[in-house]
Amino acid sequence: MGTSRPTFGPRFAGCAHCGFAIFARFGQAFGMTQPLALFLYEKLLPGGQLVNRLQDLGYRVHSLSDPRKLVDSAEQHKPLLVIADLEPHHQRVCDAIAQLKSNQATAHIPVIALTNTDPTSTVHAAARSAGATLIVGDTAILAHLSLFLDQALQVE
Repeated sequence: MGTSRPTFGPRFAGCAHCGFAIFARFGQAFGMTQPLALFLYEKLLPGGQLVNRLQDLGYRVHSLSDPRKLVDSAEQHKPLLVIADLEPHHQRVCDAIAQLKSNQATAHIPVIALTNTDPTSTVHAAARSAGATLIVGDTAILAHLSLFLDQALQVE
């Protein structure tokens, strides 16, 4: 009867990131920390859904609504990645991404930028210019989150 073992339960059955999710639960059981995603958003949809999906994949999520706090929060919390919703104030968010990328302590952090604008729009150009690693549509991020996370976290 000795020691109890952590159980992972049916929550992860059929999950695309089952191995990572089990590792995350295993890590929690033994005091290891989960990776942190810093999420800058104002809109509840898809913001709340994305927070839930990240947590299901084993991430801790720290949410922000003020782009001016992005760099300080990244320095303080040391996230594995940043997800930034460019709407409704894309220029302020792009400025925050540029500051994040110009700061020596945070320049290495990949940024996934979310927008529903046309890929040829000035919003996409501003995000690319600011240093976003990926620019993804709101609906696409929910459907293919694990793929975009893998792509953003690739070491160059």
